[in-house]
Amino acid sequence: MLIDTHCHLNFAVFKDDADEVIRRALNNDTWMILVGSEYKTSGRALTYANKYQKGVYAAVGLHPIHLEEMQVENDDENGEGEYNFKTRAEEFNYDNYEKLAKFEKAVAIGEIGLDYYHLDQSGDLPALKHRQQTVFIQQLLLARNLDLPAIIHCRQAHDDLFSILTDFKKEYAHIIPNNRPWGVIHCFSGDEDLAWKYFNLGLLISFTGLITFSKQWDDLIRKVPLDKIMVETDAPYMTPEPFRGQRNEPLLVQYVAQRIAEIKNLPLERVLERVFATSKAFFRL
Repeated sequence: MLIDTHCHLNFAVFKDDADEVIRRALNNDTWMILVGSEYKTSGRALTYANKYQKGVYAAVGLHPIHLEEMQVENDDENGEGEYNFKTRAEEFNYDNYEKLAKFEKAVAIGEIGLDYYHLDQSGDLPALKHRQQTVFIQQLLLARNLDLPAIIHCRQAHDDLFSILTDFKKEYAHIIPNNRPWGVIHCFSGDEDLAWKYFNLGLLISFTGLITFSKQWDDLIRKVPLDKIMVETDAPYMTPEPFRGQRNEPLLVQYVAQRIAEIKNLPLERVLERVFATSKAFFRL
C-alpha cells in the first residue's frame, strides 16, 4: 500500500478523466490526498473525495500564488512539468475555509506557504511577501484550531518560512502536538541541515518524482530516518522516470518510493510499509 500524499486531480487538466485516474490508483493499492490551491479547487477536492468510501481524501487551502493576479509559467527545464495559467487574486476568508475543512474527508490544510519565485519583480516585493506571510500564518492557525496537519509549500523562501514556523511554534505551543508531526514540507528542496531544522520543529518532509532523475537529494535521503519522510506525485507535475514528459498521476508515486529504496539500499517492501504507516498516521486516516 502507498499514499500519494499530494496530488491535484482537482485541477482542470484532469477534468475529463479524474475518476478514471483515481480508480486506476485505488485498484493498485494507492490512496491519495487531493490538495486544493484556492477556494474553488479546495471544494472540488472535497467533491471527488466524497465520491469514494475509502482511499481518497482532501486538503483545503489557499496557495500563495493565488493571492495576486498573475501569469504563472514554467518551461519544464527543471523537470517540474510545463504549465501556463493565469491566477485570480483571492482574499483569504477564514470562515469559508473553516467550513470546508470541517468536512469529514478534509484531512489537512494545504497547500499553504510561501512562494517568492513567482512574485512580480517589478512590484512592491516587501508588501507582496508580507501578504503571503500573513495569510500563511492565518492558515497555520486554522490548521491548529481544527487540529489538522498543514501541507506547506516553499519556493525560494526557506529563511522566511523557517522563521515563521519557529515563531509560530513558540507562540502557539499550547495547541501544537508533541506526540505527532503537525506539518509537512511538500516537495522538499533543501539540504540535510534544513531538513533537520524542520524535523526539530515537529515537521516531516516529502519527496516527488524529482528524485528519480536528479541526484541532488541522494545523500540526504540516504541519511534521513525513514519515519521522517513521505512520498507524493504533485500530479500533474513532477512526473518520475521513466514517464517524464507525460502527465503525472497518483499511480506513479510507486516510482518515488522505489527510488528511495534504491538510494537507502533497503528492500522496497520495507520502504512501502514504513512510508505508508507514516502517511496514514500523519493524516489520521
